[in-house]
Amino acid sequence: MSPAHNKSESVSEALDALDRGVEPERPVLRDAVRALLTELSRRAPGRSVEVRIPPFGAIQCVAGPRHTRGTPANVVETDPMTWLLVATGRLDWNEAVGDGRIRASGVRTDLSEYLPLSG
Repeated sequence: MSPAHNKSESVSEALDALDRGVEPERPVLRDAVRALLTELSRRAPGRSVEVRIPPFGAIQCVAGPRHTRGTPANVVETDPMTWLLVATGRLDWNEAVGDGRIRASGVRTDLSEYLPLSG
């Protein structure tokens, strides 16, 4: 894993790439996704929702009943680029859920109150 200081810079680097009309390099996108997941877990501590951003990371967050085994009751899953856009406020949570870019199942999966995480 990359050093923490590179992860915080990676969000800016990834957004700069998008602003230039290019896709962020894979290591930059990976570190940006992980930095944003870390920030989400800091802002929404808990273990009731599993947020999955394959292939780069997954966390449990949001206060409530803890998930321990099997398929979690509350799951949010999306691709890295969508996560970058939603987590930084460049894409609205409800829009991304509505058009299927984010799959959210369970009663606790509306993360809009925690977003944007940066940007």
